[in-house]
Amino acid sequence: MDIAFIVVIFLIGFIGSFISGMVGIGGSIIKYPMLLYLPPLFGLAAFSAHEVSGISAVQVFFATIGGVWAYRKGGFLNKTLIIYMGAAILIGSFIGGYGSKLMSEGGINLVYGILALIAVIMMFLPKKGVDDIPFDQVKFNKWLAASLALIVGVGAGIVGAAGAFILVPIMLVVLKIPTRMTIASSLAITFISSIGATIGKITTGQVEFFPALIMVIASLIASPIGANIGKKVNTKVLQWILALLILATSIKIWTDILF
Repeated sequence: MDIAFIVVIFLIGFIGSFISGMVGIGGSIIKYPMLLYLPPLFGLAAFSAHEVSGISAVQVFFATIGGVWAYRKGGFLNKTLIIYMGAAILIGSFIGGYGSKLMSEGGINLVYGILALIAVIMMFLPKKGVDDIPFDQVKFNKWLAASLALIVGVGAGIVGAAGAFILVPIMLVVLKIPTRMTIASSLAITFISSIGATIGKITTGQVEFFPALIMVIASLIASPIGANIGKKVNTKVLQWILALLILATSIKIWTDILF
């Protein structure tokens, strides 16, 4: 492995994990397209969609640990939400991660494109009053939360993501969870989700371990830094950053699928 390969993979992991820690996602929405498209631009060998989804799954597992640790104090983590959505998404992500071996490259990219499209539509829906709810008065439909998390888990497991890029808009728009609580809790749920996806990918031989290790090291450094900065940024700014990231990724994926 040459130094250019190590540097490019490390930077993809670092940038993606910094942003993911800041806006409360595992980072696959950013790192999936970066891993797919950037290495060939630097004259490096391209990863297949299966390899990218495998590397992403392992990396997300470690990126979310750093993010949750940074949010552990201050009442940001909603334990009931994490238990219900976490258990459901763990089951779904294992099914998706294991079953993805049976899918074509185009099929994996199509699932990713559909998830990104749904997420971007939801991020641009109005979320008035969601940040006026005190953390200790947050209420939500537990079984609706679990059902949605199960569905997201299957799709996310297929593409090696942990699903936070679609969980966050669901939590904001459907469940009406305040932004900072959504960011912190989604990182915890994403960590649980990534367990199922990672096991599914490893047991079916879809993980390239050396690039995954580089991404993991970058994640453990960058994710807590992003999370600590995210605590200080206006919640509306955080929502817009996430919305624009998902929109850009969605456009790129659908351009490739259609053209």
